[in-house]
Amino acid sequence: MRFNSPNQTRTAVGATDFLRYHDKLAALLPAVQRMAQLQQDCARVLPAAFGLCEILSFEAGLLVLSTPNASVAAKLKQQLPKLQETLAQKGWQVDSVKLKVQMMKAMSTPPVERRPLVIPAVGVDSFAELSDALEPTKANATLIAALKNLVAHRR
Repeated sequence: MRFNSPNQTRTAVGATDFLRYHDKLAALLPAVQRMAQLQQDCARVLPAAFGLCEILSFEAGLLVLSTPNASVAAKLKQQLPKLQETLAQKGWQVDSVKLKVQMMKAMSTPPVERRPLVIPAVGVDSFAELSDALEPTKANATLIAALKNLVAHRR
């Protein structure tokens, strides 16, 4: 579970309901709730830049966090004393924190809206005037040709 996962509530409710209604798995519910609470406490302490970090485990005072790359891990190392101190104030006995760099699934980005580029009629007329106003020198020849081509395609 990521610190900033948009589906935290829906997934957590579904998982706890599943665990609650199965006798053999019900023993896992306290551990799941404990990890969810630790996840929330870490999310409150760490800046938003660490949203892709995940808690891998927490056993015997050793908190293991995964990071998407070494750069994030290096920045997170600077935040560890603050994280440990704040978690200790909230009742978590974190003796040490270990970071693991792991490749994660990339967050899906919404598709970029493609819209056609439109030049208003006034702009096309201005390009036409510019192509006529330029001196027909060797240096301007390609520019004039490009402007006339642009005007021809836009009219």
